[in-house]
Amino acid sequence: MISNLPSLINLTFIGICILTVGLFYFSNGRPKKITILIIVWSVFQSIVAYTGFYQTTDSIPPRFGLVLIPATLLMIYGLFPKQQLWFIENRNTKTSTFLHSVRFPIEIVLFALYTHKMIPELMTFEGRNYDILIGITSPIVGLLYLNQKISRQALIGWNIVGLALVLFILFNGILSSELPFQQFGFEQPNRAINYFPFVLLPATIVPIVIWTHISDIIKLRKESHEEVN
Repeated sequence: MISNLPSLINLTFIGICILTVGLFYFSNGRPKKITILIIVWSVFQSIVAYTGFYQTTDSIPPRFGLVLIPATLLMIYGLFPKQQLWFIENRNTKTSTFLHSVRFPIEIVLFALYTHKMIPELMTFEGRNYDILIGITSPIVGLLYLNQKISRQALIGWNIVGLALVLFILFNGILSSELPFQQFGFEQPNRAINYFPFVLLPATIVPIVIWTHISDIIKLRKESHEEVN
């Protein structure tokens, strides 16, 4: 864990991660096997990060690939046409829209990490990170859609914007980390993700957020197509 970092920041982030997994569980028809896999993966990454494994940043290949590559491959596999049936049938889009509200407290935590010199300013809402806008609008958009005040097309558009914003800050976060291909944040690199519990941001939370956006877009477009036909 990061020394001299207030325990409240660590506990808040752990709570956000638990909430994210919980919202994923309830918005996807309560899939037990996948949820257990996410929990096991999160515990594994937490243990590895706690040992200080990711704090060695000059290894080739970069050790942090152990965080990014498996989660990326699993998301890609889950979105293959043959694998899409389970979330199209069981997904509650009205509930999943509220999942993105976790991005508001995440931005507060990121700003706290910036003040403790663990991430660059560009990763906060004072820099290039506009993800807080999705966190703020998530409950509003969710309530509007729940009460049929906005269309599927409007929700698709909102999801596309949200996906673009999370991918934008993800790439900025990776490129500002102490990796061989670092491009930004040299004066104050993105070090927090090398530590427990903040490794869970790229390992668990961001993949769930990206998955939720992409799968909601697929499901909403399919529903719109079926409605037209």
